[in-house]
Amino acid sequence: MKDITPRRVKVSGWRNRLAASRRFQRWAARFPLTRRITRNEGEQLFDLVSGFVYSQVLQALVQLDALKDIAAKPVTPDDLAKKHEIDPARMRVLLHAGVSVGLLKLKKPDRYALTQRGASLLGVPGLEALIRHHSVFYRDLQDPVALLRGDVETELSEFWPYVFEGPSALPEDVAHTYSNLMADSQGLIAEDTLRFVSLKNVKRLMDVGGGSGAFLAVAGKAYPNLQMALFDLPAVTSQAKDVLKAAKVWDRTEVIAGSFRKNDLPEGADAISLVRVLYDHEDGTVKKLLADVYAALPPGGRIIISEPMSGGQAPLRATDAYFAFYCMAMQTGQVRSSDKIAKFCENVGFIGIEKPKPFRPYVTSVVSAVKPI
Repeated sequence: MKDITPRRVKVSGWRNRLAASRRFQRWAARFPLTRRITRNEGEQLFDLVSGFVYSQVLQALVQLDALKDIAAKPVTPDDLAKKHEIDPARMRVLLHAGVSVGLLKLKKPDRYALTQRGASLLGVPGLEALIRHHSVFYRDLQDPVALLRGDVETELSEFWPYVFEGPSALPEDVAHTYSNLMADSQGLIAEDTLRFVSLKNVKRLMDVGGGSGAFLAVAGKAYPNLQMALFDLPAVTSQAKDVLKAAKVWDRTEVIAGSFRKNDLPEGADAISLVRVLYDHEDGTVKKLLADVYAALPPGGRIIISEPMSGGQAPLRATDAYFAFYCMAMQTGQVRSSDKIAKFCENVGFIGIEKPKPFRPYVTSVVSAVKPI
């Protein structure tokens, strides 16, 4: 059979053809005005190639609790090697790699300390737990083409069974694992959501799919007169009392167990929030949920949607790569742009749609709208 593989890759566009030319690359690497550009492009390409290794360096440092050990005092490779029964030479490789990705710094003689970035990682609520959880995600990504084709049964789809199953089918231990992982990151999400959405004139806020109540805990602290309600699966809401009591908002929060896929949403709230809910579900479920929210709100009532969103025509690395593939591994849901979510809201009757520019797109973006009077 004749080999039809081209000897050279054909690239469209004169600029791309030039960039793909090995002759041009050699010239640009020597020419003073293009030397820095060439080097930067090369480094960025290598970062893409090596990114998985960098993430595994992070994974190892977190699994070994090395960052916490180093936070207490600078350590030598021998210190950690003895504790974790790892060859000192290999531990030095890990710690040196930690320096290279900006989490550690080398202090003479042969001692390693945290950088500001490493210290910040320890200070972000839930980030360590998320990194540990990533081992599941990485296994699902070991054959990305098979994942794209839908040819693999993923571990993440088993980790998040609440998306597929009804309230009675959700095991208590799975619900707790899910709720804890979500609750740990809700603080940052709540901060960014309330940065753009004022609840000053809201009398009663209902958080649908609110898990253990982490978002309401923050909202309730920010607005001392706000009455609140939490609506979610029974196995998930079982943890809410402790969270809301700790935040001192339990006395003004009603916890309502139910499934928005099977039950009507309770009425009585003049604002309803959906925090990291829509991207867990397919379009049909999302459209029905938005219609149900519209029906449950009074005239003038407000919907607040907060979750990672696609950049649309200007794709974002955090959402159009990370969260998009995460949803794919979950085998349900998708990352949508704020424009698409706004269109869904508009289609069910909402007006006054607002899409503020996100402060931290890798944390969350916000869309809000109003039911006409």
